Amino acid sequence: MDSVLVLLLLFVGAPAVVACAYLAVLSLLSAPLPAPPPSSRTLRFDVIVPAHDEALVIGRTLASLARLDWPATQFRRVVVADNCRDATAALARAAGAVVLERRDAERRGKGRALAFAFAHSAADGWADAVVVVDADSEVSPNLLEAFATRIERGAEALQAHYGVLNPLASWRTRLIEIAHGSFHVLRSRARERLALSCGLRGNGWCVTHALLRAVPFDAFSLTEDLEYGLTLGLAGHRVHYAHEARADAEMTSSAAVALRQRQRWEQGRFALQRRFTPQLLRALRRRPSRLGFDLLCELWVPPLSYLCLHVLAFSALAITAWRYDAALWPAPLAALLSCLVLLLYVLRGWALSDIGWRGVFDLARAPLFLLWKLRVLLSRSLREWVPTSRHHP
Repeated sequence: MDSVLVLLLLFVGAPAVVACAYLAVLSLLSAPLPAPPPSSRTLRFDVIVPAHDEALVIGRTLASLARLDWPATQFRRVVVADNCRDATAALARAAGAVVLERRDAERRGKGRALAFAFAHSAADGWADAVVVVDADSEVSPNLLEAFATRIERGAEALQAHYGVLNPLASWRTRLIEIAHGSFHVLRSRARERLALSCGLRGNGWCVTHALLRAVPFDAFSLTEDLEYGLTLGLAGHRVHYAHEARADAEMTSSAAVALRQRQRWEQGRFALQRRFTPQLLRALRRRPSRLGFDLLCELWVPPLSYLCLHVLAFSALAITAWRYDAALWPAPLAALLSCLVLLLYVLRGWALSDIGWRGVFDLARAPLFLLWKLRVLLSRSLREWVPTSRHHP
């Protein structure tokens, strides 16, 4: 009986402890990064905005892009009106953007829209790099400067900070802002410090045309950003973190819309785990590397809410085992340390977010959020691009 209990503790506890140790290391390395030197301001960019029925917000996004601190002759705003049924294309043209209209009822999704725009930009031969900005976003004026200075120093794939445009809209958006502090800022700072890939986050990212020629974009899953970031990593290219620039997107306060969006992201992530894990293991066996190992860790460390549920289950099992046999005291100790790491990780994310003290009180809703995430896990699968639901102001 004791041996069975020990094996059960190891089976349940080892993944939780390893994941928490990984997050502890990243947390310790999340200090601010140094500012880069200025660029020569000569690179040319196509700033691509994939849009599916975004008439309510496309004007705001294009106005934000018009305020970029970059020579006006050195960048273009390009809107991909993908299977749109509203006035997105007309409004984008009126705002002075280049508009690419795409009609394909069979091959749908953000990845298809991006591939269409990337191919158009490459065929045109004008831009040195493409930048992806979601249609519900506002960007910092230094976005292109942050990308250019790193490209001039050898970077080929880059990610700006991905923040929340409306963090005070509800308790849900405030928790998302805290989560972005942990997932985007904390992890990305640590990876940049270790010369690893911060990954692509779907909004506010950049890739050079030279890299697109070397590693063509063919990411058409539900999580095309994660997919292409993994593809780049397998090819030996890391995504650099442009920490001083940001692209902030509007987050929904609706539980129903949030449910569909989380379904899309997490089901897409699980599919990529099955697809990329064998490839990463083979690559590590052929040529061990920190980049490949971290990509594997990033793929398999579960979302924070699921990791919390896992640690709670391990804690309950460890306490039960210890009460049965006092010699098993290392198990509850490991569970306690894992809980402390998660607490410090969340608090560090809060400190790195823009939410302030109000967010601490919102963290009290975490148990309700964990129950909601269980619903996400058990819900039906999605297969299409799910944009944020829009409401008239």
